[in-house]
Amino acid sequence: MGHGSNVAGIETTATLDKATDEFIIHSPTVSSTKYWPGDLGRFSTHGAVFARLIVDGNDYGVNAFVVQFRDMDTYKRVKGFESGDLGPKFGYFSKDNGWARFDQLRIPRTNMLMGIAALSKEGDFSINGDPKVLYTTMMLIRTSIVLDGPALSLGCLKIALRYGAVRR
Repeated sequence: MGHGSNVAGIETTATLDKATDEFIIHSPTVSSTKYWPGDLGRFSTHGAVFARLIVDGNDYGVNAFVVQFRDMDTYKRVKGFESGDLGPKFGYFSKDNGWARFDQLRIPRTNMLMGIAALSKEGDFSINGDPKVLYTTMMLIRTSIVLDGPALSLGCLKIALRYGAVRR
């Protein structure tokens, strides 16, 4: 909510707990609530979460983590995960859009997606590629929304013209 598409402004944190070899995923403010992630409202059991990597008080920027949202047997939300349904998104009615917040949710350190950036058990951070690759998924979706706009507008125009032609 507080950053929109500004990835650098993400407030959700993933803080390494060296004693347990886990990350603590946390949404520290109301504005760190994630809105409109597709398929999150009711159906997703796991997802890729982008959060600021914090190790020993140092912020290593935004990284990606695989996070379990729901118990695989009961389908209930796991401890530390809050979510809800937002209803359909205009133009993407088939998507189950929702919102999410994290309250000290713990995941294994190995759930960090470490193809581009890696973190050892001791907290040593390294970059193995171009971090900009992490953002390409978000950019592809936004590009497709812009490209789909004219076709959706033409559909609306067709409906309006048909209505106008038969209206008495």
